[in-house]
Amino acid sequence: MGLIARQLEAAGISTLGMTSALDITRKVNPPRAAFLDYPLGHTTGKPGEPELQRAILVEALRAFGELGEPGSVKMLPFRWSADEAWKRQAFAGGDDRKPRLDTPQYQSDEDRRRAEEAMACRVCEP
Repeated sequence: MGLIARQLEAAGISTLGMTSALDITRKVNPPRAAFLDYPLGHTTGKPGEPELQRAILVEALRAFGELGEPGSVKMLPFRWSADEAWKRQAFAGGDDRKPRLDTPQYQSDEDRRRAEEAMACRVCEP
């Protein structure tokens, strides 16, 4: 993603990478990124916690005004849990993420309704 982000930035489009893999992000060196110390697959928060997800995204988007140096990474202040036991499980090979599917997955029926509503073409479909 860092390569794509650099190309977009060169075309005048600002980018922000969201990451939970700090070492990889630093090697890829995107123009700017926000790091969340959460398990992989949870880069924008915990499932079923929309208030937390929103807070994470709002804090991450502040990076546009805060990061001036190319390659800068904003460290987000959120924590997955009070301790770091989840890291031991993750490094031991435990992966509790849901499998990726070819069809959209929603946190709730309300999320599904909103997504479908947003995807409806208001010009093509009256």
